Amino acid sequence: MVQEGGARGVQFFSLTQALTFPSSQLFINCPLFPAEFSIVATVKVSHTRMKKNEYLFAVVKEDVDQLLLGMRFSKEKVHLIYQGSMGRKRLSFKRIRLADNRWHSMVLSISGHHATLTLDCGIPLELVHKQPFPSDLSTDGSRFHIGSRRKWKGLFSGLLRQLVLLPGSDATPRVCPSFKPSLVELSIPTILSNLPVKSQLNDVLLPPYETEVRVTLGSKPACTSAEEGQLWFDTLKRGLFLCDGAYWHSMLQEKDRLDYVDDYQDLYTTSETLDIELFQIPSVGLFAAMAHRANKPGSAIYRWNHGQFQLYQNISTFKAQAWKQFTIGRKMFLAVSNSVGPADGERELSVIYRWSNKRLKFVRYQTLETHSARDWEAFHINNEAFLAVANHRTENGNHNIDSIVYKWNPGTKTFEINQTISTSGAYDWEFFTTFGATDWEMFQIGNRVFLALANGHMLCERGPSLYTINSTIYELDMTTKMFLKFQDIVTYSAVDWEFFSVGDEHFLVVANSYDGSSYSLNSVIYRWQGYEGFVPVHRLPTIGCSDWEFFTSAEGSYLMYSSAKAPLSKVFKLRIH
Repeated sequence: MVQEGGARGVQFFSLTQALTFPSSQLFINCPLFPAEFSIVATVKVSHTRMKKNEYLFAVVKEDVDQLLLGMRFSKEKVHLIYQGSMGRKRLSFKRIRLADNRWHSMVLSISGHHATLTLDCGIPLELVHKQPFPSDLSTDGSRFHIGSRRKWKGLFSGLLRQLVLLPGSDATPRVCPSFKPSLVELSIPTILSNLPVKSQLNDVLLPPYETEVRVTLGSKPACTSAEEGQLWFDTLKRGLFLCDGAYWHSMLQEKDRLDYVDDYQDLYTTSETLDIELFQIPSVGLFAAMAHRANKPGSAIYRWNHGQFQLYQNISTFKAQAWKQFTIGRKMFLAVSNSVGPADGERELSVIYRWSNKRLKFVRYQTLETHSARDWEAFHINNEAFLAVANHRTENGNHNIDSIVYKWNPGTKTFEINQTISTSGAYDWEFFTTFGATDWEMFQIGNRVFLALANGHMLCERGPSLYTINSTIYELDMTTKMFLKFQDIVTYSAVDWEFFSVGDEHFLVVANSYDGSSYSLNSVIYRWQGYEGFVPVHRLPTIGCSDWEFFTSAEGSYLMYSSAKAPLSKVFKLRIH
């Protein structure tokens, strides 16, 4: 490890110190190298030390010593070399001045025919190649070599601060802009990210220091003063660790990735469930409020206990449509939308419940008259609390009805009518409404903002309604401040989208509820693939799926769905490697 120029990096002095490991430890389920990827590297190269060609990393097929892919430097060039279908190919960026004894950060991104190189968050350089990067580049029988090409010739002479391989999309927006463009940080180990040590006497930077570096493979070795500055590569977790004399610090550990999904828990309910609301109560735990269709015994609240949901409290409801949890100050509330009255001819009342710290239960707090209420939305503006209800129709079936926005009165400590809004058959409060829409999901990936629209069905003037239709993902155009269509996805009477992330990967899961003939359908998990958009990766069997929720606990990450056609909800566990 070497400290120079106000930052720390690792230097390789021999092939025995260069990190090498089998490619199969990175590409477990599929040996193909990603067709779309980014490489983020921070390096410091001396003009006097640098040879004609030096490899930052290489992927080499062992039995025939064939270079499958490598990133190579010369004094004013950066090359990406790879094995194509017609032989070896090379993408070369020229007039790139790296060998100036200064720190530089670069992002090399590959997508189809295009390659871009961004140096120190500057203007990206782009190359357009005649042939796209191969989608069938197999890494079977190969090894990664960090800092070399498996030979003395080409050994990297500079300092390496970070090296990250990201499949899927351009990583530039994740690190740029930066107030330190030459030292951007995406995955810097703690031991390298610390500021240089200062003298207590005169506050002057201490001189750079070097240590002899060795890499240990296998099970976790001891980390004492004798091993300080040494590296250990964990072959099971595929991570590189550095010893500081007492503890091992992660340097290049692989991020969590979704492998497959397990059917984890069957949650048998007293009725069909139209909505799930997940929330945490500090010092108490994770809860799930289930909106049940049947009036008796009403809806239920479940608590996560020892790795599964268990019944915690029953609450009387009347064809409940949705729950909404919110807080005002230190008080926690839970509002339910009841769509019918207790009996024919009686007023429809939706109820707000408050969490009692003394009784450790939700107790009735306030009732509000609603009309076939479908949804609640809680929000704050200028430290004032509001609650909006979507009224669907009157008791005589008229869908032209006012929906209401309530405002919290700190004096009376109750909600009071603040505004009425004319609506027609309102289902949901969100950003805006479209014909046939059943749900909006807003999410962000990097600096890109999206809205996913779930379309339920298309009414036809002649013939039956269509349930197999496109649901649409929109992206916010930062220039026009308008949402533009990004991607259409075929869905089956979709009623909900849920966005979630695992490590650096991002996913959408859709609730498919009906295809015109059956409620037993696969709901689908889509993974963000950058240039390709969202692609299907997992199909989960569901029955009349009405809602998806993602949550994490000490035991792992999970997806939960409710069924509007069966008294059964399910919890799926995400298996992560």
